[in-house]
Amino acid sequence: MEKRTAPTALKNREPIAAALDEILPASGTVLELGSGTGQHAVFLAGRFPSLTWQPSDPDPLARESIEAWAAEAHLENLLPPLDLDLCAPAWRRRRADALLCVNVLHVTPFDRTLALLDGAPEVLAGGGPLVLYGPLAHRGVPLRGRLLRLDRELRAADPALGVREVEALSEAAARRGLALEAEVVMPEEGDLLLVLRGGRTKGP
Repeated sequence: MEKRTAPTALKNREPIAAALDEILPASGTVLELGSGTGQHAVFLAGRFPSLTWQPSDPDPLARESIEAWAAEAHLENLLPPLDLDLCAPAWRRRRADALLCVNVLHVTPFDRTLALLDGAPEVLAGGGPLVLYGPLAHRGVPLRGRLLRLDRELRAADPALGVREVEALSEAAARRGLALEAEVVMPEEGDLLLVLRGGRTKGP
């Protein structure tokens, strides 16, 4: 098994953990979707020992990397990674006290985001938080700097990818019974951490 590394994971893991201190429950299970290299899963499982950390990723190479990092860390509260695809219904049968999705929305088509929002209320039956982290923009605010460069690179590779809009996410979430509870500005330019939780459905 080969460990993968992502420089951004080392850069943003402390700010993410600090924000999660105010959001995550005291106990229970956190289901992390799209765990990638596994660096966040290992770091956050170590940071929150009272929580059971369940990483997942549909990419077999990513799961190998997660397993390699976990084998080195020896954390009792870190579970083996699951093969979960947001567009497959199986992931909705999981139950968790919190959902975490880091740096996934901009590198996957928007139907994956909608699938996440569709399934979150079922997985979070107890009203736990859905936490989304990554590069995000606001409606009507022109992209600039890092966000502009990132958006252009992504859309050049695949027009279905790109920096997502907070308002589009919150409106789609509201239609599925999730309300945007908090928006945290993170140190990395253009990165936001959003907290969504069960709320009143506003329409179809």
